[in-house]
Parts: sequence; C-alpha cells; structure tokens
Amino acid sequence: MTTSTADLWHHYGRARATSDRTVPGTFKWSWSQDTGPGPEALGDLTGRCVGDLGAGTARHAAHLATHHQPAQVVAVDASPAQHAMATDLYAHLAPRLRIVRSCAVPHLHAMTGMYDVLYSVFGAVDFTDPRELLPAAAAALGPGGRLVFATLAHHLNGAPAHPDAVAADIPARTPAGEATTMRRWVLQEPVWTKLLDEAGFADITIDVLPAVTGGPRTADTLLVSAHHPSWNRAGSASDLRRPRATRRGRRS
Repeated sequence: MTTSTADLWHHYGRARATSDRTVPGTFKWSWSQDTGPGPEALGDLTGRCVGDLGAGTARHAAHLATHHQPAQVVAVDASPAQHAMATDLYAHLAPRLRIVRSCAVPHLHAMTGMYDVLYSVFGAVDFTDPRELLPAAAAALGPGGRLVFATLAHHLNGAPAHPDAVAADIPARTPAGEATTMRRWVLQEPVWTKLLDEAGFADITIDVLPAVTGGPRTADTLLVSAHHPSWNRAGSASDLRRPRATRRGRRS
C-alpha cells in the first residue's frame, strides 16, 4: 500500500482489536459489511493458495483460513500497526494463515505464479497505483487464478468516481493524531475494466452492490472479478503444481 513514512493506518481498527478477538463468522464485500455475496465470489478455496492484499487486522483472512479449507491464506499489509494487531489476534491460526508485513507490489513480484486466488476488500487495490498493482497481481497468479476486489463505487462524501486512473487525497491521521492525507483510487467501472485488460486479465466482471443504509459515509460498492489470462475451467494454479495423480478439477 502506498503511504508516507508515517503509519497512516495506526489508528484503524484498534478499538475493535481490543474488544473483539474472535474469528468472524461471516465474510462480506459491501462497504457496510452487512449485505451482498460472501466468499463464494472467490470460488472453491479448498486446497488453494489465497492472498489478501491490504489485509489490515486479517479478519477476512482469518475467516477464510478457519471456514474454507484453503492450503494457506497469506494476509499482506504494509502497516506495522496493522501487522502487529493481526499477529496478536490470529497468529494462532498458523500455518493455514500466514501474516506478512509488506507492500503489496513487491510481495506479488516475489510470488510469481504462486497464487490461486488474490482478493482485496477495500484494501491494497484502493491505496496502490493500479498501473503497478494489477500487472503484479496478474504475474503472481498461476493459470486458472482469480482476482476479486471490493472498491468504492463513489467517494464517501458523495462525489463521483474518477473517469481516469488518478488518485484523490483523502483525510488520514498520523500515529500522533495529526491531520494529513493519503491517496485513494476511486474509479469508474470502465476505468477498472481498461486497467485490468491492460494488465492482462480476462473474463472481467463488475457488479454494483448498492448501499442498504442511509446516512453520511455510506457508499455503493463495486465487486470486481477477473481471471489470469490463461484461465480455463479445467484447473487452477495449485492444480497444475500438483502431481497429475492428485490433480483435481476446479469447481466454481
């Protein structure tokens, strides 16, 4: 994730990490976290290698590791504070859950062809230049791999999404509580489609998940799905890495 040298995620999720140490029983994509599809959008995760990009305190990753039988979920986040909270909450889920402190792009470059599924829930896809992140994600996915991400359909203040691949400055706080800004990419659907296509993805779909509650800072969600360019319905990256005798077909 792209931030300044200060950890601009220092305060995020801290109160909940103190009061709620459970593995979530649900996984939702919507901004409000109360509607829309769940992890079925990722396909069958049994035996798969899954990466959560911008995982924060790794609540979504912990849910998948606990309830969906992946080979491993790797929760990646650049924030020292988020990494520390995730480790405190969910280190006991190792080795099925691995918590990694890293910016998303260099992590993906180091994992060429190793992932079956990558996802982001208002995470690294929102806060990293997509012209850098999406090609890196395509390279990190093996044949049959899938990228799914939830992102804002418009700004939280109601302003429309951008018609070009440009970031907006949004409010943030330093660890000391001082006001600052960070960059966030809030883009229109055709822009995401173009960027994914340029990164080499295929079978791109975008669904709008409308907000179901009113009030300030509510937002519609774009749920975006795309596949590795050599995607086919016969198998996934982990299938191709298994000996032929144990290869299993993809179910989606």
